[in-house]
Amino acid sequence: MKQRIVEPAPDISDLSNLKSVASAMFGKLGPLTQAIQKANNEYLYWDRFKHQRFPEGVTPETAWEILKLSRLSQMSSFPLKDTQGQEFSFWLPDSAQRSLHNIDRQAPKIISSELPVINEASKRKYLISSLMEEAIASSQIEGAATTRKLAKDFLRTGRKPSTRAEKMITNNYQTIQRILECKDEQLTPEMLIELQSSMTEGTIDPNDVGQLRKSDDVFVFDDAKHEILHTPPLAKELPGRIELLCEFANSDKYDSRFLHPVVKGILLHFWLAYIHPFVDGNGRTARALFYWHMLANDYWMFEYLSISRHILLSRKKYETAYLYAEQDSNDATYFIVYHLETIEKALASLQKYLAKKQDELRETTRLNVAMSLRINDRQQALVRHALKNPGFVYTVESHRSSHGVSIPTARTDLVGLVKRELLTLKQVGKKHFFIAPEDLSERISRDKLSHLR
Repeated sequence: MKQRIVEPAPDISDLSNLKSVASAMFGKLGPLTQAIQKANNEYLYWDRFKHQRFPEGVTPETAWEILKLSRLSQMSSFPLKDTQGQEFSFWLPDSAQRSLHNIDRQAPKIISSELPVINEASKRKYLISSLMEEAIASSQIEGAATTRKLAKDFLRTGRKPSTRAEKMITNNYQTIQRILECKDEQLTPEMLIELQSSMTEGTIDPNDVGQLRKSDDVFVFDDAKHEILHTPPLAKELPGRIELLCEFANSDKYDSRFLHPVVKGILLHFWLAYIHPFVDGNGRTARALFYWHMLANDYWMFEYLSISRHILLSRKKYETAYLYAEQDSNDATYFIVYHLETIEKALASLQKYLAKKQDELRETTRLNVAMSLRINDRQQALVRHALKNPGFVYTVESHRSSHGVSIPTARTDLVGLVKRELLTLKQVGKKHFFIAPEDLSERISRDKLSHLR
């Protein structure tokens, strides 16, 4: 199987030559500045940079050397080393710093000023939905073959998983919920192993669950193209590498300097994926590690964001960011810039959801008047859904799972709507199914009239 790499960039290993190139280009650096700034803001790799427009007489190779000189002068290393013992490094271009500012400024604003518009029941429902989205997408990235809708329906009904894909999603969902409980704990090798075990139980060879890999015959590869994407470090190095990762995660400072928590979380994600300590489940565990780190550092708004859903939508860029980092002198900035863009997209999705919820709130007000304010928030949410989905089947378990309530409470909600003739009840054996009627709008109008008498 051949090793797949991105197009190699020109060799810039001779730093003394870089300085002489910069000196010779002094008169043309002004016109070149715009191309360099664009390349750094978008953090372009050679395969895209070479197609930019450069001043007359400046070759792409020479421009790349100047670009690399501008980057190398700002790099900071961190403790992760490659298989040859060379450290990885990164820096934060203007675009990354702008993204961090937006995340720090916008995320709390969205949560504190816009989310309160939505009632507590809706918040709880959205949080559950977000956790489901994260579990589903993270599993789909790793090959779980299912649709988002089917997977959500499966989680909401609480049905026992019957396929490997369903088991992957169930494991992921349960693991994310556990992370909420252990966010105040220090990261340890045992916690990482527990995360992987929780993610993979029942989906891989039992001998590989909760165990560091013992073989070096493990690669990250592209099944479709039969190409190796990454060759991880030796298995014998893993205990030491994981100890160093935990030390980095638990330290308040990085090399006596402040490291932004979001950047640190992204580096932890990259680090675990790079060392690939398990036979399987590394990607899911790496994304769970990022999630844990953000909650551990009081970025609680990340509970409401499904980062993996947006990674899934840009999976090729996700994989390429890893490849660029390895190919371009261990420059992890590619992965940082990609991940920050993904977080911003997740925030934008949350804003869009909140705008939709505000519209629904106005509709709820209308519905409350029509129904004389005699159904609770959960029932209102179900009626809104039923209006859009005639014939939809609800169960006590699906209602309980969607709203995070007890089974008796869920049953009371549904039976109450049946008594109001806003749902129809069908019993099959011992099972009860609650069905959205085709004429629900007319029934709501009749319900209004009956309560006005």
